[in-house]
Amino acid sequence: MANMVRSQQPWRIWFRTRWADHLGIGVAALCAAHCITTAIVVTALASFAGVFLNPAIHEFGLVIAIALGFFALGYGVMRHGYMMPFATGCFGLGIMAGTLSLPHGDVEMAANLIGLMVLALGHDLNVRAESRIAVSIPIA
Repeated sequence: MANMVRSQQPWRIWFRTRWADHLGIGVAALCAAHCITTAIVVTALASFAGVFLNPAIHEFGLVIAIALGFFALGYGVMRHGYMMPFATGCFGLGIMAGTLSLPHGDVEMAANLIGLMVLALGHDLNVRAESRIAVSIPIA
């Protein structure tokens, strides 16, 4: 009878004998994936380093960020009607737009970070204004 109970539960035998093997195979597969991915990423970064350091890439990304920031702030004003988040965010966007005229370097980076912080404050005010509206609108 005891043999019958053990034979009806083959998962116990598998768990006692094979779990370490399967765990080892899984860890080895993760290790192989990590090594291959690391090799590909390091090679790609070395190949594209000149592209990422090109000022045109930063200017293009900055123009897209300015456009998306302006759209998000404008959408917030249309939704909640408060102008303070829009004005604060647009001040940050103006600082960021001004960095496009600066030469690529430390001054440009510092001015851009200041503009980003002011823009982030505008977005935070936008979120707070929308949450105020969401709380004050009665559900009929």
